[in-house]
Amino acid sequence: MILIYFFFAGSNTAPTPVTQKNPPETTSKSNSKTAAPPNVQSEQAGESETRLTGDQIKQKQAKIKKELNNYLSTVTKDGTASVSFYNLAPVQGSQAAQNVNSAVYQNGALEVSSNGNKVGTAASTYKLFIAAFLFSQKADGRFKWTTENKDAFNRMIVNSENTFGDQVIQKYGMSRMNSVLATQGWYSPVFSKTKVASTNSHSLLLLLKDLENGTGVFQNKADRKYLLDLMAKQTYRTGIPAGAKAAMNGVKVQDKVGFLDDTNNDAGIVTLPNGQRYILVVMTHGHNQSNLNGFPRIAKITKKIQTIAYGSHS
Repeated sequence: MILIYFFFAGSNTAPTPVTQKNPPETTSKSNSKTAAPPNVQSEQAGESETRLTGDQIKQKQAKIKKELNNYLSTVTKDGTASVSFYNLAPVQGSQAAQNVNSAVYQNGALEVSSNGNKVGTAASTYKLFIAAFLFSQKADGRFKWTTENKDAFNRMIVNSENTFGDQVIQKYGMSRMNSVLATQGWYSPVFSKTKVASTNSHSLLLLLKDLENGTGVFQNKADRKYLLDLMAKQTYRTGIPAGAKAAMNGVKVQDKVGFLDDTNNDAGIVTLPNGQRYILVVMTHGHNQSNLNGFPRIAKITKKIQTIAYGSHS
């Protein structure tokens, strides 16, 4: 067995000749186990021993959700923050997907929210709703990309410029846009003539779920990829991107921020190096915030949530 193992492992030392026309079946199984990901458990453990029972899965999920809810109740207690978290299943074929705990992280199994339905100032996160509306119009043949509007759309997402969004609202009208957004199950009206654009963290989370899953108005693969790529390059990265990176190097964050007066918001999709993924929306105001100085607060919340969900439990 040892000689055969070193032969398959690529040893440069020639093995002692062994007359064996038909290797025992157990040798093949042993090599198969050697190739298994080391994080699944011991190579000598049987498959039934690596799979969690239904009760074990529920216990782990309950423990994580309890910690998340306890933390969120603290950071949102004063009413100046709204947080919505949704775990996505690990990327197929990733290290996390093959881990013994992968069943713990089924889509939405760890979903938590605090003040998620509380309506507040959207700031520039409303531009995600602009994008969603345009994608719906494109699907209906009422909008098409041009070199000019694609460049303006790019600047709206990456640099958070307002001009293109304002032009879309003027062209299509608030009432029509709000109606389309309402059909998606999101908070409406987002747009109003008497106040700034409004939404809640739960609606932004639902939008990002559709965007990630390619459902609803985000079924066009090319347009979906285009928007996600722009979000990965957006300029303002001291909120969710900074917090996710502080918790674990190598993360990928596709997000859209908003800031207006004392409001700082961030809504993003985060992918960890091992393939774990989640959606997080944090809306904040108060605390003497102005311009961008509330984003470190969002980063702190992000880091803690990611650590609870994917730190010692992943």
